[in-house]
Amino acid sequence: MPESDPQLLVSTEWLADHLGAPDVRVLDGTYRLPGQGGDPKADYERAHIPGARFFDIDEIADTTSPLPHMLPPAEKFVSRVRAMGVGDGHRIVVYDQDGLFSAARVWWMFRVFGVSDVAVLDGGLRKWIAEGRPVEDMPPAPRDRHFTARKDSSLVRDVTQVAAALKLGEAQIVDARSPSRFRGEEPEPRPGLRSGHIPGAKNVHYATLLAPDGTLKPVTETRRIFEAAGIDLSQPIVTSCGSGVTAAILALALERLGHRKWSVYDGSWSEWGAYPDLAIETG
Repeated sequence: MPESDPQLLVSTEWLADHLGAPDVRVLDGTYRLPGQGGDPKADYERAHIPGARFFDIDEIADTTSPLPHMLPPAEKFVSRVRAMGVGDGHRIVVYDQDGLFSAARVWWMFRVFGVSDVAVLDGGLRKWIAEGRPVEDMPPAPRDRHFTARKDSSLVRDVTQVAAALKLGEAQIVDARSPSRFRGEEPEPRPGLRSGHIPGAKNVHYATLLAPDGTLKPVTETRRIFEAAGIDLSQPIVTSCGSGVTAAILALALERLGHRKWSVYDGSWSEWGAYPDLAIETG
């Protein structure tokens, strides 16, 4: 697979060349962890790639769930996306303001709802601005566009499915959190959660997959990182993290490697770590 695949990961050069194309839609999917600071929506309003719409991960979610930004019902996803002027036949490019952190979550959401023509901007807005490319503060004026959702449930896992997969040995769990959070040595950013990891999980910190400019590392290096963590890339993988955001970076990286047997644990540690009857490991 080429390093810049317009079906999965696009370079800033590719987007600059295609920004004016009538079928391209650009989304700012910035999200930050509690305590990270800044207001992603306000930052978007100050400066975004021309024509970009803001995709609010916390709002385009199942807001009836006590867990953060869980996958929304299909009807809600469709209504929000249509209102952004994104629909059938569009080539969707998602970026975030901080390199690559949350854009992959939006990419995954579109994939879950049946969209294959969605890609992540490699390096995000930070790289775009560093290269002197244009930004604007004008809000777009989208026109409602028909959007058809066809949910692919194979790409998402809930707590019951993850517990069953562990018990039966059907999938490897790969955790994207930092090693210190994974080992239970650092408190979780969300209050009330235990520290540690799902029993038997492997750890691939999402940041190890990124180059200093926020782009994904080359495919060969990415493969080595997964294999060095003890992961069998020929077997099914469920990715996890704190709340299902950086787990999607692992999913994006696996897809780029040609691995097709992956899914994201939507509730991730925000769910598993909150229930005392679920076993955990530390160290």
